Amino acid sequence: MLAKMPPVASNPSRTAWLVLAIVSIANFGNFYVYDSIGPVADLLQRMRGFSDTQIGLLNAVYSLPNIVLLLAGGWMVDRFGAARMMAATAALCCGGALLTALGTGFTGMAAGRLVFGIGAETFNVATLAAIVQWFSGRHLAFAIGASLALGRAGAFAVDLSPTWIAGAYAGGWQPPLLVAALFAGLSLAMALAYWRLDRSRDAAHAPVAAPAFAWRDLFRFGPDFWQLLALCMLWYAVIVAFRSTFSIKFFQHAHGFELAAAGAINGTVYLTALLATPIFGWIADRTGRMAQLLAFGAMLLPVAVLVMMSPALPLWIGTLLIGTSYSLVPAVLWPLASRIVPAARLGTALAALAVGLNTGIAAANLAAGSLNDAFAAGAGNPAGYGPMMLLFAACGTAGFAFALRLCRNQRGRAPSHSQRGASPS
Repeated sequence: MLAKMPPVASNPSRTAWLVLAIVSIANFGNFYVYDSIGPVADLLQRMRGFSDTQIGLLNAVYSLPNIVLLLAGGWMVDRFGAARMMAATAALCCGGALLTALGTGFTGMAAGRLVFGIGAETFNVATLAAIVQWFSGRHLAFAIGASLALGRAGAFAVDLSPTWIAGAYAGGWQPPLLVAALFAGLSLAMALAYWRLDRSRDAAHAPVAAPAFAWRDLFRFGPDFWQLLALCMLWYAVIVAFRSTFSIKFFQHAHGFELAAAGAINGTVYLTALLATPIFGWIADRTGRMAQLLAFGAMLLPVAVLVMMSPALPLWIGTLLIGTSYSLVPAVLWPLASRIVPAARLGTALAALAVGLNTGIAAANLAAGSLNDAFAAGAGNPAGYGPMMLLFAACGTAGFAFALRLCRNQRGRAPSHSQRGASPS
């Protein structure tokens, strides 16, 4: 089971808000490191001769091990507690970020991203589990939204980094990645701070042994969970593979922006999410219409991709739509997951969702990079990005279809007592 906690009051304690702040700052550092490849993608091509397939692989290799390892990571969160796993995986992330920055050749950088990925996704499961432990159903979506918002501030900082650390970019591809490693150190420091806070609690609230993991447990979650997983896989495949890997290059080559301007435009996605995610979480808490909000947010993604493909429409419309989708979907997807699975298996369920998420992201990065190379996408051939964008639009549309099915299943279904958040027993 998740770590035992005292019953959560209707109004969270000061300690709960402190936990939220610590976890959110840890997320800031983790998000910064993940998105640090996008701004240096063009530099890696020009200075190191990397192809788009290799650049896509730098983010795909982050996701690939998690297709297998994340279920074990989720079980470990259930077994050992969120605090311990946050600290352990943050240490892995820090080592991976350093190896990426210091790695020689493509193989060295890919090894660093692999190590970072092994830690980062279980770290994300642990942070979500930590928030669920401290916040009741009434405040859960807002708390998760606030944590995600501050995490995305880290990604927003990456997008603006060509401006605020322009000197680092003037030094080539490596100094910006060393800055990312420093933010990984910040994330590790916050994870250790939460572990210390967690250890200071009364021994009666220590984690207790979780039941042994069994594959059959996954198939007891019900159809709503599997529809949520399909949406998670398809939606994140588009939003992350595009926004974190190829969007800045696309804006540079297809829309004619310089690196700093392309990064700033890409940053509006996270700026929108930074401001709106907690608001959408608050709305979801108050209305309870999570499935409907999820479907609306999923619908915006393929529309945004098609808008950004059109030279006749301002680019900011597409980035605003994608930012709204990026605000709304995660703000309700993760709290909804905590409603439709047993609390004792929350870590495993979150890990299963993350397995789907990483499968989609890895496949989309590899497919997008291969399409760009096959169609010679670049500054001299911006039309070559068309197949990649059509792939993203198709995946987003399929994700919306699963969201609609989930919405129909949830419509008119009054949440039972066990569904109102996975608050601690």
